[in-house]
Amino acid sequence: MSKVYILGGAQTDFERNWTKEGKNVLALLKEVMSDALCQADVSFSDIEELNKSNRVACFVGNFIAENYINQGHLGALLTEVSPSLYGVPSARYEAACASGSAALDAAITKIKAKEYDLAIVVGWELMKTVDSKVCGDILAKAACYEKEGQGIPFPFPKLFGKLADETISRYRLDEQRYLNNLAQISVINYGNAKRNPLAQTRSWFMDYEQASHRGTETNISIGGKLAISDCSQVTDGAAVVLLASESLIEEFGIENVPYVKGYGHRTAPMLFEKKIHEQPESHYILPWTRQTILDAYNRSGLSVEDIDVFETHDCFTSSEYVAISAFGITEPGHEFEAIENGRIGFEGDKPMNPSGGLIGCGHPVGATGCRMFLDLYKQVRGKANEYQVIKDNEMPKNAIMLNIGGTATTNYVFIVGI
Repeated sequence: MSKVYILGGAQTDFERNWTKEGKNVLALLKEVMSDALCQADVSFSDIEELNKSNRVACFVGNFIAENYINQGHLGALLTEVSPSLYGVPSARYEAACASGSAALDAAITKIKAKEYDLAIVVGWELMKTVDSKVCGDILAKAACYEKEGQGIPFPFPKLFGKLADETISRYRLDEQRYLNNLAQISVINYGNAKRNPLAQTRSWFMDYEQASHRGTETNISIGGKLAISDCSQVTDGAAVVLLASESLIEEFGIENVPYVKGYGHRTAPMLFEKKIHEQPESHYILPWTRQTILDAYNRSGLSVEDIDVFETHDCFTSSEYVAISAFGITEPGHEFEAIENGRIGFEGDKPMNPSGGLIGCGHPVGATGCRMFLDLYKQVRGKANEYQVIKDNEMPKNAIMLNIGGTATTNYVFIVGI
């Protein structure tokens, strides 16, 4: 099938609180769409022209705007952004924290099938419209709500705290060493965020001393062995990616354009306990996540040795820890090696989350998949500025992302390269 190319895109500043600014979802969408089109050198006039021959479509990733801002029918909402989008096919895709990736997957598939030549993928979430307790309850609907979320304060930190417990038990790790490793992951992501001018925590303070001491006034315990330093952020934000067919790239006369080299999509059992206790024989705690990554490697013809940059779903430090082996950087149970020897640090040979990840950059749920994908594009195109990874004076050639929904229930992986 034909290649799918990436023209560019944009993300909003994840530090912003749109409710406090007195701005609604339309302000968010109008701003990010305008910025994305500008960055990709595409105009609303171009969209109108392509729409005359049914060559353009929009794909919206959002988890649960119905609860956060009382708004549904989100594909059609884009018509309020610009009259140029009147008549353009548009729909909303939902897969919890992987909603943005579900929208990307649909867009990529449509272009590969030669149904459209331009796909505009918009991921967004406005989460700061409610207090933290209500927000935790809304997010609980990404799990099996009746059994894992209902009536439980902040259930997701507790669920990923169980992942930490299982990791220690399965691989017979020294508990204190493991917790210190999680603190190192946190410090890396906060440190990387300081390079990213759009990261939510770019001006926040986090050092190893604070991250490694849990249960203190400055690092409150929140779920099992996990504390505030181990958690991703509650974030307002949006990200837009523009994808194009080979024919459109030729029509526009663009060269040296990154494209999608591989992808994976697998779904694991909904309940966390079933993931752990009803899995096929595997040395991996999350075998379906591992298989998703293998699918992407196989489709691309690449392996972990070929990957220069990694963006992973660090909703909690415990999820990034197991992702290290899922990517194949180490064997399962040896993730500590890549952390302690600096391999996943910004200057390491397998840098992970140079953007700051969900912990540092932020996690507007429906936007996260699109934001991660956009950062893959930036890295291989040399447009990441202060957080650009450079090895031996060369830009990365291949970058990979892992985006999960729920407790690694929905798993999406994309590989982008030149």
